[in-house]
Amino acid sequence: MSKIEQLAELLQASSNTVFFGGAGVSTESGIPDFRSKTGLFAAQEAYGLSPEELLSRTAFDRNTAIFFKYYKENLVFTDVQPNAAHLALSELEGRGKLQAVITQNVDGLHQAAGAQQVIELHGSLDRVTCLACGCRSSRHDLDQRLREANPGWRARSTVINPDGDAVLDDDQAGQFRVVDCLTCGGLLKPDVIFFGENVPRPRVEECYALTGRARMLLVLGSSLTVMSGYRFVRHASKHAIPVAIVNQGATRGDDHAVLTIDAPLGPALTALTAELGAPG
Repeated sequence: MSKIEQLAELLQASSNTVFFGGAGVSTESGIPDFRSKTGLFAAQEAYGLSPEELLSRTAFDRNTAIFFKYYKENLVFTDVQPNAAHLALSELEGRGKLQAVITQNVDGLHQAAGAQQVIELHGSLDRVTCLACGCRSSRHDLDQRLREANPGWRARSTVINPDGDAVLDDDQAGQFRVVDCLTCGGLLKPDVIFFGENVPRPRVEECYALTGRARMLLVLGSSLTVMSGYRFVRHASKHAIPVAIVNQGATRGDDHAVLTIDAPLGPALTALTAELGAPG
């Protein structure tokens, strides 16, 4: 029996499967992950920082202009579309095989593919939140306001220090305008969890509850390197809930899994839905 057939059997036997996914789910849509050779880690050479350093609250607070420069160049994905993995997961949800999607991704592609029960563990780049009043607004609106406030602005930093400080010419720093919250005048930031920030506790508790009620946890496209996702695998294992992992390469959670599949997600999930057959 192939591993895809084994996964299909596990899904058939489970009356409540919860999905947890990481950056690898979106790479086939053209969105880079963090840790591969072509990921965002590799893209940091021009900045001299890792994403953990640049996409930290410290760096944002000290050099909002540099953050928004990186944000617009590397984190605003305008033409991406859901790939075969997103579509397969949406189909599984529609068939009643998947009860909820917990994703570390901030790109909104699960919803674009039609998934309904989605928890965005780390937030979404489509939203902006005010640090003073908590008011949320559209990222598209922020982009438009930044363009209007900074016509033709092209800052170039030659040095960015490990603490997040960047060296800009005085005239460049003086030219950039950061737009404020339209409600209270507070500082705006993308509605995502920066490195060094904590996921809101109610969101974590909701994910724990979903995992604890599951009959199987299906993990896709995550190395589970950081505790943000690994904790749910440990939680499932502690409660004797089967864990199945599909990922390219080994993961931190492999020892907790009853099944691991090392394969590209799109082809693997397409084969899985074919193995499950037409909806009954």
